[in-house]
Amino acid sequence: MARDMSDIDIIKMELEQLKKVSTPREPVSKTSKDTMDWCEAVSGTDFLITGVPDDKNPYKPEKGGCIIT
Repeated sequence: MARDMSDIDIIKMELEQLKKVSTPREPVSKTSKDTMDWCEAVSGTDFLITGVPDDKNPYKPEKGGCIIT
């Protein structure tokens, strides 16, 4: 079907489809504040910020020096 349509007709069809699926918009100031609040709320449990505890780290290096044979 799209092969029979001109570029302008395709763009008009896409525009009509986008108008049907309207997403509510919010100001960036609100969404960025919400994102910052969420980041601060979960930062205590984020391993990228707090690190992995030694007792839960499967890749923790063995203590001691290297053995030369």
